[in-house]
Amino acid sequence: MSMNRVSNSLLDDLAADLAPVQPIRQWQGISLVVVSALVTVGLVDLAEGLWHGMLTGEANPLFFLTYGMLGLLAAASALAVLRMAQPRIGNTQDGARWSFAMLGLLPTTALVSLAVGGSFAQLVDDPYGFECFAWSTGLGLLSAAAMVLWLRRGAPVSLNAAGTFTGVAAGAIGSVSLGLACPIDTLPHLGVWHVLPVVVAALLGRLIVPTLVRW
Repeated sequence: MSMNRVSNSLLDDLAADLAPVQPIRQWQGISLVVVSALVTVGLVDLAEGLWHGMLTGEANPLFFLTYGMLGLLAAASALAVLRMAQPRIGNTQDGARWSFAMLGLLPTTALVSLAVGGSFAQLVDDPYGFECFAWSTGLGLLSAAAMVLWLRRGAPVSLNAAGTFTGVAAGAIGSVSLGLACPIDTLPHLGVWHVLPVVVAALLGRLIVPTLVRW
């Protein structure tokens, strides 16, 4: 009998420390990422002004192809991150992986065309190349913070994968946001300087995000 009393007392002590936890709902995470992306676009509009050439027929079709692919990658990767906060059986990230692989066609095509034409100097001499890269990478920080906050609310199992896809999504959002103000729509500029932020952000996300959401 004494053993039962001790056991019951222990259970009572443990139960006393419990507190109700509000379940996280995926639509809340989607809303958080969408709002962060819209705020990022708004900041670009205030700082630089959006390029109206995309609405007046001045934009090269490659402009829409590049940012369409980046937008799809951002959506697929962000959704993968949101799902990782709620681990379950069959929770895969195939959509994000395939989107990232498809995006790789742009820099590959750009570099091959420059190599064939012997015009790598065109890439190096791009006066706005590094500026676009730096700003695109930095603009993804707001969306990255939103996804990190969401991951901290959940229980991600694969922290490295969560960090990588957080970086991919943030880099893509930053690149698209800046791209709406960038009138340069050549293949080398779009395929390298607006894709490179996604790669760098993915590496940074893999290194940094797991330390911020470890539980």
